[in-house]
Amino acid sequence: MIEELAARLGEVMDTLDGDSEAILVDDGSGDRTYELMLVVARTDPRFRVVRLSRNFGHQTALTAGVDYSSGDAVVVLDADLQDPPEVILELAARWREGYDVVYAVRDIREGEMRFKRATAAAFYRAFNRISEVKVPVDVGDFRLVDRRVLDVFARMRESNRFVRGMFSWIGLRQTGVLYRRHERFAGETKYPLRKMLRFAATGVISFSSAPLRAALSLGFFVSFVSFALGIWSLIVKLTGFYNVPGWTSLVVVTTFIGGIQLIVLGVIGEYIGDIHAEVKRRPLYVISELENFPEPPEPPPRAVVANPRVRERAHDR
Repeated sequence: MIEELAARLGEVMDTLDGDSEAILVDDGSGDRTYELMLVVARTDPRFRVVRLSRNFGHQTALTAGVDYSSGDAVVVLDADLQDPPEVILELAARWREGYDVVYAVRDIREGEMRFKRATAAAFYRAFNRISEVKVPVDVGDFRLVDRRVLDVFARMRESNRFVRGMFSWIGLRQTGVLYRRHERFAGETKYPLRKMLRFAATGVISFSSAPLRAALSLGFFVSFVSFALGIWSLIVKLTGFYNVPGWTSLVVVTTFIGGIQLIVLGVIGEYIGDIHAEVKRRPLYVISELENFPEPPEPPPRAVVANPRVRERAHDR
């Protein structure tokens, strides 16, 4: 997809009324992606390449591209061409009107299964009910962001990132632009159901404490039911209403309460895991190569650029 992406991005940048650049981020790919990115960068000086040392995940790779951008406004765009680069012109037009964030709203979604559309819509509606931060429905990461928003975003260095929620949290003037989302130009999605569920969990944990409150409410409910059953069992025993050996009911109640406890501990564990990742303060990502930048940029906070490898000559060994 790299050649087609570069061609269409180049046409869009030719149309813009100011200087522009394109930051291509290689998130630890195992194919020829990086090689093709270098070909593009050597052909067009407006293209720059950031190569991460391994796969750090979509949201972190997106952050790396934003970190190394230098424009007054930055457009976040996936490389699969489902989000047409030509929509950038509409985003820029709304930015010229004074908006700080212009997000692209998926009006028509070609090539996506009903299950994915339905679950995505259900998640964002549920997310907006339990979170104080409202994320627009049918909106991904494709958006234009003004530099003053990016300056705030650069100070948000949490490890588990939900970028679209982070931009919504910042606030300022935001608006949307409708567009038709296309099928993938080539290849297969790198976001299977397992990763989508993890991404959804990251968003909820990052911006809502509702699961903890739900766990607390569930604990109170189970405690109330257990207390009521205890009172009922005592009354039955004293009055001789009926006599049941009780093995089945004992097993059912014990396993039910045990399952609830595991669920509650699991919810708490997710939040503790998030805290554990933050307190280690590891770098957010590591860069192995920077290509075609006019001068070596300073590493952003919590990012590391690995020193270039020094190759020794054979006769010096």
